[in-house]
Amino acid sequence: MRFEEIDHTADVAIRAYGRSLDELFANAAEGMFSLIADLSTVKPIGEVEVRLNADDIPTLFLRWLSELLYVHETQRFLFSSFDVHVAGTALVGHARGETIDKSRHELKLAIKAVTRHGLTVDPAKGFAEVIFDI
Repeated sequence: MRFEEIDHTADVAIRAYGRSLDELFANAAEGMFSLIADLSTVKPIGEVEVRLNADDIPTLFLRWLSELLYVHETQRFLFSSFDVHVAGTALVGHARGETIDKSRHELKLAIKAVTRHGLTVDPAKGFAEVIFDI
């Protein structure tokens, strides 16, 4: 299992899994976009590169997801495939997808923000939990 939705009272949350930080970050991104749309309908034909630095891993995780959400909102893009390389507190990631096509993409949730509230990134245990403001 790469990710799962977990119960949260007002917002929506996921728990992502990964054997490495790279896999954990990629699976969290896939989990976030699976809340937005059915990823089986999203073709990985366009690519965005994301380069980030942070003071710590949880902040890097938050910035990664927030940057992808920003591209989704500003460029009307859906992502379905992710490759991430984390080195220390720096990240280079590639997200592949396509522009939203309302004839093929049914949008499920509108995520407003990735929140720091309840954020857990535990690479030693191979999971991360994040809550999204909807």
